[in-house]
Amino acid sequence: QVQLVESGGGSVQAGGSLRLSCASSGYISDRNCMGWFRQVDGKEREGVAAISTGTDYAYYADSVKGRVTISQNNTRNMVAKNTVYLQIDSLKPEDTATYYCAALFNRPCLGVRDGSDYTHWGQGTRVTVSS
Repeated sequence: QVQLVESGGGSVQAGGSLRLSCASSGYISDRNCMGWFRQVDGKEREGVAAISTGTDYAYYADSVKGRVTISQNNTRNMVAKNTVYLQIDSLKPEDTATYYCAALFNRPCLGVRDGSDYTHWGQGTRVTVSS
């Protein structure tokens, strides 16, 4: 059974940084598209970044480009390898949202992709940025 578990959210002051983690398990392909999305209460889900795990190619939404870095764990440890990170720097109050990790297996990203392309989702981790 595929599982995606996010962690690393919390409360932070504007200008600070956070690193979110997405630990995944239950599949064997290493050529997947892993994405990060966020959703503000009452608003539509927004794609933030995505990474093709087979090539390490990363893609970013224009709204966060320059402040966000998506990466994966390149260790040979096959358990730790299945972890994708989202580093967010220079946090702003408008970054306050619930952040979700998503997976599309056996496909490259070719962009952040629409949320409907992803087949598996985590439960989300809350990020609150105060001014």
